[in-house]
Amino acid sequence: MWIWLGLTSMLFLGVYDLSKKHALNGNAVLSVLFLSNLTSVCLMLPFLIGSRLAPDFFQGMGVYAAPMPLAWHGWMMVKALIVGTSWICAYFALKHLPISIVSPIRASGPVWTLAGAVLIYHEQPSSLQWVGMGIIFGCYFLFSLLGREEGISFYRSKWVWLILMATLVSTCSSLFDKWLLQVLGMAPLQVLGWYFLYLCLFFSLITGVLWFPNRHKTTPFVWRWSIPMIGTFLVIADFVYFIGVSDPDALIIIMSVLRRSSVLVSFFVGAALFKEVNIRKKAWVLSGILLGVLLIVLS
Repeated sequence: MWIWLGLTSMLFLGVYDLSKKHALNGNAVLSVLFLSNLTSVCLMLPFLIGSRLAPDFFQGMGVYAAPMPLAWHGWMMVKALIVGTSWICAYFALKHLPISIVSPIRASGPVWTLAGAVLIYHEQPSSLQWVGMGIIFGCYFLFSLLGREEGISFYRSKWVWLILMATLVSTCSSLFDKWLLQVLGMAPLQVLGWYFLYLCLFFSLITGVLWFPNRHKTTPFVWRWSIPMIGTFLVIADFVYFIGVSDPDALIIIMSVLRRSSVLVSFFVGAALFKEVNIRKKAWVLSGILLGVLLIVLS
C-alpha cells in the first residue's frame, strides 16, 4: 500500500513542479513562496481546528490531528526551518534555470538519502547501489557539458549550486520525516498541519524583512493562479507521502525514489510547455539518472 501512496505523491509532485515554474517566471520569489504556503495553511487549518472542537467526528473521518506536546512543536519548527531553507534555494534556482536542468538534479535526491541512511540508520549499500550512485554522478558530469551549450557553467553558476544545496537540504528533511513518523510516533496530519503553519510564519518573516522594504527596487510581484495551485498540489502530495512513510514497513529510500520520479512529469511536460532546448540530449542523460535510481531500488 505504501508504494502506491508513493506513486500518487509522485504524480501530484510533478504537477506541483510545473506550477512552480509557471508562477516563478519573471516573478518575485519570496512573495510566491509566502502566498503558496499560505494556501497550504488555509487547507490544513480546518483539520487542526476541527480536531480540537470535534475530535470524535474527525477521528471517525480518519483525519484527526491530536494535540501535541510542547517538545513536538519544537521539532516542527526545526522541520519548517529545514524545508524553508531548501525551498528558498530551489525556488531561486528554478526561476533562473530551465526546468529540464533543475528536474534531473532534483531527481538525484535518493543518492543523498541513501548516504544519509547509511550514516544515520546504518543501512548497508549493496554493489548495485554503489553502481547506481556511480552512474548518477557520471550523468551529473554529462549535464555539466550540456549546460555549457546553454551558457550555464555547472561549476560557476550560483543557481546550479543553489539547486544542489536545495537537494541536499531536502534529503535532511526526508530522513527527519522517518524519525518523526516512525521513531517519535507523530501522525501524518500532525506533521503536515503544524509544519505548514510554522513554515508560513518563517516565510512571513523572511518576506517582510527581505522583500517588502525593497519591493520597488527588485522584481515586482505578479499574481498568477498557479501560485495557489502550488500549495494545493503540495498538500495532497505530502499528505499521501506522510501516510506512506508512517507505515512501519515503508523504506525511506524507496519512498524518496518514488517521489523524485516526479521528474518524468515535470521534465517532459515542462520542457514542452516552456519550449526548452536540447531536450533529446537531456532525455538521454535523464534516462541514465533514472537507471541509477532503478539500480538503487532493485538492490
